[in-house]
Amino acid sequence: MRTLLGIDVSTTGVTALVVDSRGRVVASETTGLTLSTPRPLWAEQHPGDWWHATVQSVRRLLARPGVEAGAIAGVGLTGQMHGLVLLDEQGRALRPAILWNDQRTAAECDAIRAIIGRTRLIETTGNDALAGFTAPKLLWVQRHEPDIWARTRTMLLPKDYIRFRLTGARATDKADASGTLLFDLKRRTWSSDIADALGIPAGWLPPTHEGPEITSTVSTTAAAETGLPPDTPVVAGGGDQSAGAVGVGAVAPGIISAVLGTSGVVFVTTEGPVVQPEGRLHAFCHAVPGRWHLMGVMLSAAGSLQWYHDALASSSDFDALVDEADEVAAGADGLLFLPYLTGERTPHADPLARGALVGLTRRHGRAHITRAVLEGVAFGLRDCFDLVSDASLADRRAMKMRLSGGGAKSALWRRIVASVLDMPVERVNSTDGAAFGAALLAGVGVGVWRDVATACAETISVIGSDEPVDAWREPYARMHEIYASLYPALAPTFARLATPL
Repeated sequence: MRTLLGIDVSTTGVTALVVDSRGRVVASETTGLTLSTPRPLWAEQHPGDWWHATVQSVRRLLARPGVEAGAIAGVGLTGQMHGLVLLDEQGRALRPAILWNDQRTAAECDAIRAIIGRTRLIETTGNDALAGFTAPKLLWVQRHEPDIWARTRTMLLPKDYIRFRLTGARATDKADASGTLLFDLKRRTWSSDIADALGIPAGWLPPTHEGPEITSTVSTTAAAETGLPPDTPVVAGGGDQSAGAVGVGAVAPGIISAVLGTSGVVFVTTEGPVVQPEGRLHAFCHAVPGRWHLMGVMLSAAGSLQWYHDALASSSDFDALVDEADEVAAGADGLLFLPYLTGERTPHADPLARGALVGLTRRHGRAHITRAVLEGVAFGLRDCFDLVSDASLADRRAMKMRLSGGGAKSALWRRIVASVLDMPVERVNSTDGAAFGAALLAGVGVGVWRDVATACAETISVIGSDEPVDAWREPYARMHEIYASLYPALAPTFARLATPL
């Protein structure tokens, strides 16, 4: 039986998994990564660390019982979006990659709006200039590291650096490319007008391909390093959100993907490019050929719980924390948490936004705070969902919400999300997210399945659903209204706090 390999270069680790032609995950291996924050607002990783982790994950995977290197028919790639990798003429990385959650480029975002015009920028790319996107990072390097800029010959996204090391090819997919702020959303290709206006050489931008399209094959050098057979096809794949949507079957309008990962995402597929005029949502190409998607992103979702655990409750495991929160009534006794720990994107595009606990009293204990963190993240997803459903003109009653990510393993968190959104949330049999979606895209590329929709229909099924808790509906509707009022009230304070003392 032919198998498919999916590789996911996330912020926290590189996952490699093998899927058979029935969609069964044969084995999976992950090698951890560390995040560097050398200065306030900065977030970096070295591309060489991604490659080392990829080699380690793939080699351990191929050593697992039941995994045969010779049976791997194709490789699909996915990973964190928006990161900037710069290569010199010899293909060497010139500096650490600047990541999706890096917030250093507020001035460059203002410059892009001034050069292009905000309306024209949103109409062309589907997005406003945000600090996490790739184009502002390029301008930052141009302005602050002219020696690096002068030596640059290629710009790649994180997963595409792995493609380069696997195959020697410089290429990307249209979904990931549309998250750079250099892509013409409607035409599904690079915008030469935007790149020229920003002074970015067109020759630095790699060719783009649809998600299931074969871009290259594994080189003999990479085969020796990884243990993969030489000449194994590698497909374009997709950014982690579009590949993750494939991995839960969100490939047609009406099926929404909600992700409770490090970041939080609400993702809806559209049949054409839909642009939210104010740019509060991301409009990208899908990894599915001929499809697009709208996406709301909150930067700290399960990452908020991770921070809370590490900073204030490291002696307890996550299950114990959540179990305590289950004993607290909805609304956490009047306590609210703003999850803006690394700035925010949706609905507030503000790199200076900060987290907050509002309403603390002496009667609040650890369980109340935990509950407030879980609820605050759910309220953030509600903000994204409201914008996405309104912009896509979809009937909420006909929508199906599929919840995934590490946070979705918590039954309490799922019930909270269902109650805050006031709609059922489904769980599917595929729990390996973007790596699984990348493997399905590889299967389509090498002919295991006719198209992406067929691949999803034959491998993904709903295994459970969590309904809203009737008694929580009213408290959450009231608390969300208060939650939504906090950012406008606190934004001036956030900006003042960001000024060096």
